[in-house]
Amino acid sequence: MTAILAIGGTDSSGGAGLSRDAAMAAELGAAVRPVVTAVTVQTNKAVLAVHPCTTESIAAQARAALATLPAAGAAKTGMLGSAAAAKAVEAALPTNLPIVLDPVLKATSGGLLMEADGFGALLRRAALVTPNLQELEILSGTGGSPDTQAAALLAQGVQAVLVKGGHGSGTKSTDLLFTSEGTVTPFGAPRLAASKRGTGCSLATAIACHLAQGAGLAEACRRGKDAVHSWLRR
Repeated sequence: MTAILAIGGTDSSGGAGLSRDAAMAAELGAAVRPVVTAVTVQTNKAVLAVHPCTTESIAAQARAALATLPAAGAAKTGMLGSAAAAKAVEAALPTNLPIVLDPVLKATSGGLLMEADGFGALLRRAALVTPNLQELEILSGTGGSPDTQAAALLAQGVQAVLVKGGHGSGTKSTDLLFTSEGTVTPFGAPRLAASKRGTGCSLATAIACHLAQGAGLAEACRRGKDAVHSWLRR
């Protein structure tokens, strides 16, 4: 069975975080090796408390997960919580392991979970960064169109950016994949009335699963988009 590392926080409501990662991976026939960065106390409406794990614990969990068979074929990061945690994750992961970085800055239910400049070298190390429109503006540090903001991120050394269109408008929800080679690939789906917490977790996890199963980056993004759309329809 394919396995991925899922690095992020727990969510006591079950709507996001590692529990959502595990659910999506199971749908796609992949196992999850969880690395807990923080224990959060959440409902569907609010973040009530965050209890970060130590960097030593995060690094030790990652080493243990990587030593478990079957070996992880990709990693997905969600909530990291601090620059120190991001640095510990970056140091612990093998250089040849593809990383899908979901840049979690805020919880959907409210509450700041990470400073915008906290990802450090991990942002440039990742094979793919998956910001929503608000996260893209914050990470790029510039205004303008998503194309301009994605270009600003790529200029910082980011390898590829998947701009999620779920928070946009119109009858279609279109995600855009920008790469350092200059390619732009759209992935569209009909916009659904349904709205759920954990869509960002689900998408990054689905993409990581498909990368681990051997898909190329664009194909993994397409399949990941389809998996999340199917989940929302259900």
